[in-house]
Amino acid sequence: MDSLGTDRIKKLLILLAFSGLVAGLSLHFAGRPDFARIAWAAGTLPVLAALLAEIWDSLRRQEVGLDIVAALSMTAALTFGETLAAAVVALMYSGGTFLESYAEGRARREMHALLSRVPRSAARLTNGTLEEVPLDAIQPGDRLLIRQGDIVPVDGTVASGMAFLDSSALTGESLPVKLQTGQAALSGATNAGDAFELTATHIAKDSTYAGIIRLVEAAQRSKAPLSRLADRWSLGFLAVTVILATAAWWFTGDPIRAVAVLVVATPCPLILAVPVALVGGLSRAARFGVLIKGAAPLEAMARIRTLILDKTGTLTDGRPQITEIRSDAGFPPAEVLRLAAALDQASQHPVAQAVVAAARAQGLATPLPRDVTEYPGEGLIGWVEGRKIILGGQGFVTKNLDATNDHAASASEAPGSVLVAVGVDGQWAGTLVMADPLRGGTAQMLAQLRHLGIARLLLATGDRADVAAHITEGLALDGIHAGLSPDQKLALVQEEQRHAPVMMVGDGVNDAPALATATVGVAMGARGAAASAEAADVILLVDRIDRLCAGIEIAHEARRIALQSVGVGIGLSVLGMIAAAFGYLSPVQGALLQEVIDVAVILNALRSLRITPKDLAPQSAEAPQTAAQG
Repeated sequence: MDSLGTDRIKKLLILLAFSGLVAGLSLHFAGRPDFARIAWAAGTLPVLAALLAEIWDSLRRQEVGLDIVAALSMTAALTFGETLAAAVVALMYSGGTFLESYAEGRARREMHALLSRVPRSAARLTNGTLEEVPLDAIQPGDRLLIRQGDIVPVDGTVASGMAFLDSSALTGESLPVKLQTGQAALSGATNAGDAFELTATHIAKDSTYAGIIRLVEAAQRSKAPLSRLADRWSLGFLAVTVILATAAWWFTGDPIRAVAVLVVATPCPLILAVPVALVGGLSRAARFGVLIKGAAPLEAMARIRTLILDKTGTLTDGRPQITEIRSDAGFPPAEVLRLAAALDQASQHPVAQAVVAAARAQGLATPLPRDVTEYPGEGLIGWVEGRKIILGGQGFVTKNLDATNDHAASASEAPGSVLVAVGVDGQWAGTLVMADPLRGGTAQMLAQLRHLGIARLLLATGDRADVAAHITEGLALDGIHAGLSPDQKLALVQEEQRHAPVMMVGDGVNDAPALATATVGVAMGARGAAASAEAADVILLVDRIDRLCAGIEIAHEARRIALQSVGVGIGLSVLGMIAAAFGYLSPVQGALLQEVIDVAVILNALRSLRITPKDLAPQSAEAPQTAAQG
């Protein structure tokens, strides 16, 4: 039965229980106690019948829970003539289960917001005309018009104009992102600026947003280990309840004492608080751009003690960037960059694209080059504004200059960096130092991870040992493992898991086996490989490694709130049961007390929706350091 039908049945049961209780009270005060008892029983029986059906389904699935106590309390109350207590239990139980459903729905609200934003069609440009087509009809290479307010339907690249995209619903980033022509735009973001054209690179079902939706739906169906632990505790609590009720009846000879004990224990906050708190944690993490694939990984994140970090694309930005411009006399650094970027427009090499992006970021004009010849693996030669420009490695540029230059011989390369030489009109003009920078705020992030209980921080990279040592200089790591193949990364995760729960963070295809093996695998989903996102338990939707701290902190808090709610609820229930066993609470009073406890623990569990991470390491807090590409 779907959730809508289930909600309707729950509302009907509440209505019947409430009507029976009110009718019985009216008859009781009208001096018709016999009819009052019939009305109370009539309001109780439908709820009891539905409860027995649920218990039967649970037993067939080999699941035993505290619904049995609710059935026992209503049955005992009816059997011993405590029909008013039975009616109160029926109303409070039906109301409690509906409140649980409402609370879980409230906790899932932000995830449902993702589902409701799924676009159904897109505006495609075909032969100069615009047509509205379903998403399934979009193919890679199609040209789409993204109007203001539209949600980007598929992954693609900006084909014309400037894109101004709001990704706050996906990543929690408060400021829209500005994209230039040629830059990648991920599906699911909202166009907050003028209309622009997009060239599709993926079909709809393979795009980022579609994958997020699938992960959200899987997360909503998951059941956390903590919830299963609560199920096991419920068996013990059931035994304690039955023993206390039997003992109260045995030693006093009064069956009403046993009825009172049973109704105080119905329903137990164990089965209410845990799912509400953890689903609330999932929703809250998604708000900060941390998509957790289910309640199980959320609960596991709170137990992580060892963290293994990939380097490229994880600790580093994953894209080559200019860290220094060394210019020769007569060539200002900005002019060296401008001319190099103008020529590099003719190349698709990642280093060339990084040079062009750097020039545009500085607002430099990049005229179109002409007569460009690309020498694969060596460099480019072409003309820009009537000047002959040569780009490439030092040897390639020096070989094509009219004369040698001392700067070429003296240029040195730091570990992990790449030098791009620039020649203009036969003369040495300068050198662009390229590197994959360490993400800003990395040192602060590692310190925050320590504060969150991570005892061991390890780097695992396929890069050379000297490059790994250079990039991690000054970072508080417990170990550096360089030159690792994918199977060696996997072996490292397996070895560390012998000692403590392990989290692995990576972004490449080579990280996928280790991510799948770790207790919790985390993928850099903003620009990472699809294989790593598929293998991981957690995806960082925003390209910021510091959001890892936010996710772990939310997991800690959600688990703490769940356990706190369970502990307080059980403690109060046990005290109420003892009071009932000694005759201080009647069955009606016990039923009312227990429902007050249940409402309190659900409201406490909903606090997980207000969890706010204390510290997010700012990305601009420290200047980029250099690292290796690859």
